[in-house]
Amino acid sequence: MKKLILNFNSKDSKKIKNPKNFLGGKGANLSEMGRMGLPVPPGFTISTKVCEIFYKDKKRLNKSLISQIKKELKLIEKDVSKKFGDLKNPLLLSVRSGARVSMPGMMDTILNLGLNDKTVESLKKKTSNGRFAKDSYRRFIQMYSNVVLGVEGHLFEELIDNYKLTKGVLLDTDLDESDWDGLITNFKDLVKKEKKINFPQDVKEQLLGAVNAVFLSWDSQRAKTYRKLNQIPDHWGTAVNVQAMVFGNMGNDCSTGVAFTRNPSTGDNSFFGEFLINAQGEDVVAGTRTPQYITKKAKQESGSKDPSMEEAMPKVYKELAKVFLKLEKHYKDMQDIEFTVENNKLWMLQTRSGKRTAKSSVKIAVDMEREKLITKKEAVLRVQPNSLDTLLHPTLDETANLEVIAKGLPASPGAASGKVVFTSDEAERLNGMMQNTILVRVETSPEDINGMHAAKGILTARGGMTSHAAVVARGMGRPCVSGSSEITIDYDLKQFKAGDVIIIRYEGPKGGPGMREMLSTTAAIYGQGNGDKVALITDGRFSGATRGFCIGHVGPEAADGGPIALIEDGDIIRIDAEKGTLDLLVEDSVMAERHKNWQGKETDFTSGTLWKYAQSVGPARKGAVTHPGGAKEKRQFADV
Repeated sequence: MKKLILNFNSKDSKKIKNPKNFLGGKGANLSEMGRMGLPVPPGFTISTKVCEIFYKDKKRLNKSLISQIKKELKLIEKDVSKKFGDLKNPLLLSVRSGARVSMPGMMDTILNLGLNDKTVESLKKKTSNGRFAKDSYRRFIQMYSNVVLGVEGHLFEELIDNYKLTKGVLLDTDLDESDWDGLITNFKDLVKKEKKINFPQDVKEQLLGAVNAVFLSWDSQRAKTYRKLNQIPDHWGTAVNVQAMVFGNMGNDCSTGVAFTRNPSTGDNSFFGEFLINAQGEDVVAGTRTPQYITKKAKQESGSKDPSMEEAMPKVYKELAKVFLKLEKHYKDMQDIEFTVENNKLWMLQTRSGKRTAKSSVKIAVDMEREKLITKKEAVLRVQPNSLDTLLHPTLDETANLEVIAKGLPASPGAASGKVVFTSDEAERLNGMMQNTILVRVETSPEDINGMHAAKGILTARGGMTSHAAVVARGMGRPCVSGSSEITIDYDLKQFKAGDVIIIRYEGPKGGPGMREMLSTTAAIYGQGNGDKVALITDGRFSGATRGFCIGHVGPEAADGGPIALIEDGDIIRIDAEKGTLDLLVEDSVMAERHKNWQGKETDFTSGTLWKYAQSVGPARKGAVTHPGGAKEKRQFADV
């Protein structure tokens, strides 16, 4: 009987006639890269044949297969001198899918597998980096709970976002070890609440659960939809790749990224990609952090101020560039590559033929023929016939008078118009009624595949040029603008806006005795890249660390029934910072009616020092003085 599970270094893989059919695209390419002498973390592939057996055996792994997995695991332990579940030097694993052909984001992945309450402390001691260990553990709980246990992923993100707001920080990287400790507890409590079970601590249980989940994801609705759209047979199945973890989130000498050997949008023969320092792979494609460019040239063309990988990690970049050329020459096609840098050491996690636009497909094929990489016949066959119609995609008339609402990254070329929708199901429904739509999401996920196909264009508030939305849109030939941080999206109200004004009131000397700083709020706005696009108006105060477009100490304050107390959603506010004017564009009669119906907000301070303060304090713009005549103070203290 043919071996069903093969180590990346197995000599048996050379004997397989169609390695991608048996090992899947990812497994076959990992083995191939290893034979080419490229740095690939040790691992093994559970073949597509096992997927077939799995579904025949009522969606479970039999004892024989489990035994083979344990045997291959020992080979990884030997290669890296670590043991799975060990309390001194624990081995951590990644578990990834790998179909015959690329299905970006359609199936599940689990990283940092092997961590529990005990091994995380061992990892902390071994690396002398408690923050990294706890960050890795929270990532694992978050990913495993979502993929294997079925806890909604956004519930974890909400916990993180709320925690950052309370701490007044912008990014995940601003959180320290103690912060992650608190969130780990919150994450486990969430699992207990949602699934009525404790988060699994047995590492062997974790591994089998992850392998099962990846096989099950082959039959997920998103995967079935993708296969239908791309004429991929259901019986092919997926392989599963189990690999020793390498870490891009151990510090500033670590990074992770996604790159293409040529530009997938234009076809230009230049390296194209994004990376993040002190991050793991999902951070790049998820859009939760704004990625940086690989090359200095791309950074300059985009106007980005963040350093490119070529500048931040010059030695690693040079090594990566050599790998790019070697892989493209070997596979004779543009490659889509995933990599991680751990303590300035480069590791290759994946290579595959990259998704590209129809226009770039033609250019790349022609260029490669001229470069003698492929023949004319191969060049013609590289361009899919059904993709040629996208070359006729509409474009905007450059001479037309257009109102620009917001800007983002040109993830996939073309132009489109249609009704804005906020869910994939709505896009699909309206498409069935012959209505054109634009799908607007904070960020897309694999579950959005049906809506992305149904929509005429895609807009996301988060994500870079290698995000899920960007990669899938290019493959579909859909115009896509990603990472438009200027817009805010409200799924409940079914609307998105650019140029919002946020009002925070009842924070003045009377309404909010003590006057809390708005630092955490302004930090959140600025951290999302909206510092010059979203204004904040408040009757409260700011600290010296405040950044962005902020107006404070507005009077009369809300507690006195000033206009700020009467503003409603949808009102237009005109701000002219140069002239120093602030206008509420609402009819006087409407404001009078609102004032008639206005009821002040009670504070929590009904006695004591702060209550006494509120009784005598004057307007903030006049110094918020507290002598008995403070309310009638004439001197102007504000710098206006």
